[in-house]
Amino acid sequence: MPPVVEQPGVEEVHPDVALVDAARHGDTAAFEKLVRQYDRQIFRVAQHITQNREDAEDITQDVFMKAYGKLDQFQGNSKFSTWLTRIAVNESLMRLRKRKTSRTVSMDQDVQTEEGSIPRDFADWTPDPEQQYGTSELGEILQKTIAGLSPGFRTVFTLRDIENLSTEETATALGLSVPAVKSRLLRARLQLRERLSRYMKRKDGSIKP
Repeated sequence: MPPVVEQPGVEEVHPDVALVDAARHGDTAAFEKLVRQYDRQIFRVAQHITQNREDAEDITQDVFMKAYGKLDQFQGNSKFSTWLTRIAVNESLMRLRKRKTSRTVSMDQDVQTEEGSIPRDFADWTPDPEQQYGTSELGEILQKTIAGLSPGFRTVFTLRDIENLSTEETATALGLSVPAVKSRLLRARLQLRERLSRYMKRKDGSIKP
């Protein structure tokens, strides 16, 4: 018997495409189901990028409002969640650009990235209550270290390592090439490892007699 040739993505995309098609034809219940299915994911993405819970809540609302108005533009070539994520990323980065002031709580010096020297904006960020690991000291340091990445690196890290999107899905959501995603992800991971290592060394040194 010849092997069955699978069609990647078809089974995963189909349920959302059916709901989107129903929503296009005025079925608000179908769109509400999509909102319930993805609102927490979109909120997490927005919060990780903006480092601000209130901004993330506003952005989540804006994302679904814009998505509803642009349903005809969704062609089903990618997952609906990937399409929503791209809108969320764009809205989040736009919100960052509009910020007039920056209140910085830094645990270390600015990190040099390919975008230049980026100040660390931690003051507006509070962990999601669902993220219980954030109550521990190491968890808080990890969260602040992620927050300290430049927006470009933080966004890629969030989608790949926190939201578990594939490299291809991340590339689609951000409008980047796959090699660019891999490069930014590697740089983000290296920066996180370096900063956490420095923190642990300082902590060990501070408790020595």
